[in-house]
Amino acid sequence: MVRNRTKIFDLGFIFVLIAAACVVVFEIDIFGGELRISRAKLDLELNELMGLVAVVTACSLFYTWRRAREHVRENRRRLEAEREVMNLALQDSLTGLPNRRQFDEAFRRALATVPTAPEAHAVLMLDLNGFKKVNDVHGHPVGDQVLIHVGARLLRAVRDGDLVARLGGDEFVILARNVAGAEGAASIALRVIECLAEPVQTGGLRHAIGTAIGIALSPQDGETAEELLRKADVALYRAKAERRSALRFFEAEMDARLKERADLERALRQDWSGPSFVLKYQPVVGIQGAQVGGFEAVPLWRHAELGQIGSDRFTPVAEEAGLLTDLTDRLFREACLSAAAWPADVRLSFSLPGALLSDPTFGLRLLASLAATGLSPTRLDLEVDEGALIRDLDAAEALLGPLRQAGVAIVAAHFGTGYSDLRNLQKLKLDRIKIDRSFIAAMTRDRKAAVMVKALIGIGQGLDLAVTAEGVSTSEQRAALAAQGCGQAQGTVFGQAMDAADALALVMTSTDTLRRA
Repeated sequence: MVRNRTKIFDLGFIFVLIAAACVVVFEIDIFGGELRISRAKLDLELNELMGLVAVVTACSLFYTWRRAREHVRENRRRLEAEREVMNLALQDSLTGLPNRRQFDEAFRRALATVPTAPEAHAVLMLDLNGFKKVNDVHGHPVGDQVLIHVGARLLRAVRDGDLVARLGGDEFVILARNVAGAEGAASIALRVIECLAEPVQTGGLRHAIGTAIGIALSPQDGETAEELLRKADVALYRAKAERRSALRFFEAEMDARLKERADLERALRQDWSGPSFVLKYQPVVGIQGAQVGGFEAVPLWRHAELGQIGSDRFTPVAEEAGLLTDLTDRLFREACLSAAAWPADVRLSFSLPGALLSDPTFGLRLLASLAATGLSPTRLDLEVDEGALIRDLDAAEALLGPLRQAGVAIVAAHFGTGYSDLRNLQKLKLDRIKIDRSFIAAMTRDRKAAVMVKALIGIGQGLDLAVTAEGVSTSEQRAALAAQGCGQAQGTVFGQAMDAADALALVMTSTDTLRRA
């Protein structure tokens, strides 16, 4: 539109100029010379014709110059627009860092040159810890600000010439050319972890952001971009399992574990709703072993090839497969049905996977299952890993508060491994703590472990919490725990985990024995 208006203006201007020139020529010859020459001799003279031609030529040149200058400007604007499009195509619009496309191109160019040993090219895959919570609690605008700060910190942590790119979401990648082998790559990764150790401050709020880092080296771990990125991602997967800032290098055994995990997931999708998943019941007894106070429901997966698989192994797989919620609901209802047949003073302990603490509907479903099966909430001990409680204290409070009000007892399992303080224990309003089996196993041969067990029992007694010790396997351990005031215990010294029928028979026998006594 603007270009067309410019052309119309130029043509109009030239037309007016030529018309004016013609009028001037006509005026000079006709009116200026009518007294000297006759009307028959009013032909244009040569010099007047040449002057008119000159004017027309000048106007044409002016028009051509204007068009040429406009063409140059248009080409310049087009080139600038193309450069802008290329920048947008190769740059992350939020952080200003290179995007995946630019990283891929730079990575392939780097791999075209093989570094001389012991140097290597390193690719570091990063995934932020705690970022999802920022988005969920404070919203995406705050999350975007956090990502911008993280990108700036990463640029400060790497060397000159290293490429930092954002792949999307909270995933970043660093390409470090010609590092001094694994030591050089680890040095960069440690600087990254250090630079993110200080909480990110946005809008008066401080957000704790860590990172998991997976590292692959070329040519040691591979020679193609696809292979190296896959192996760095495998290493990242291991680093994320730490649930804190950590770095991991790719190792060949990781591939085998990853394939095994993929096989487990496929089998889990086939088996989770069938009879392959069963519950065993581990007796929980008084420390003297005189009375069965309850049973802990222990889920097992009877795998066709690998045999019995415990929950510590299949729970993470079920979580990633999106089956953990349904599987837990199903097993909990089955445990409640079994416990409903026990005497009213025998309790059921059920372990809540830490991943379900963030599920706001779990508590409602749990209470619905209790109502449907006829098991009183006051007979349920809901066990939650102490570390999971501390990692997401707000979610734990929101989920467990209504359950506790309904009469469900809340137990901090694996107590002593989560580094919680007394303030957190009081805030959660626990009913019981369960001392982790690792301390019990070492207490009779390690003085420090024995002191730790005594201290944990003292914390429970001081906070008026019931104390259970798990993994008690010898009479010596049982005697030591009894001397220190531990109330209940479970472990092989009191009996192996058993199926529902045997559990019912055991508790009925125990009840009959007490009645006769």
